[in-house]
Amino acid sequence: MQLDKLTPRSRYFEDFEVGAVYRHWRGKTVKESDAVTICNMVMNTAQGHFNDEFMKNFPIGESVVFGGVTLSMIIGLAAQDTAQNAIREIGMDNVALKSPTRHGDTLYAYSEVLSKLDTGEQGGGEVRFRHYGVNQAGRLVFRGDRTVLLKKRPQER
Repeated sequence: MQLDKLTPRSRYFEDFEVGAVYRHWRGKTVKESDAVTICNMVMNTAQGHFNDEFMKNFPIGESVVFGGVTLSMIIGLAAQDTAQNAIREIGMDNVALKSPTRHGDTLYAYSEVLSKLDTGEQGGGEVRFRHYGVNQAGRLVFRGDRTVLLKKRPQER
């Protein structure tokens, strides 16, 4: 896969090309406090996210990060490059959590531009991205498609 250079700070609808793949420059280590706090905030009571003793009974052997946290972190890592000029989020689909994320894993994000549609809606156009999240070992932990309504570049007067 050929990677394009990192996206500049202010990407508009016109700046994204179908087929481009971007590596986002930041990474995020998932601290146990991040994962457990968010899990509790959204009232996810599944023991597999915060009870290491319980998880010793399963092949994974330890708590795993709630998939909603993994998804949110990957979208957050990609947002600086893909959503600084967002008018609104349209939707997400084809979401897949491919491998467990553990406390202490460091996540990195990549984004591929799947399509663009010049809707003219609210002065913008739709861009559909496929976001990928990998951990420090390069293992794919997340994949999902996201559609965003992005502003068009302001016209010079």
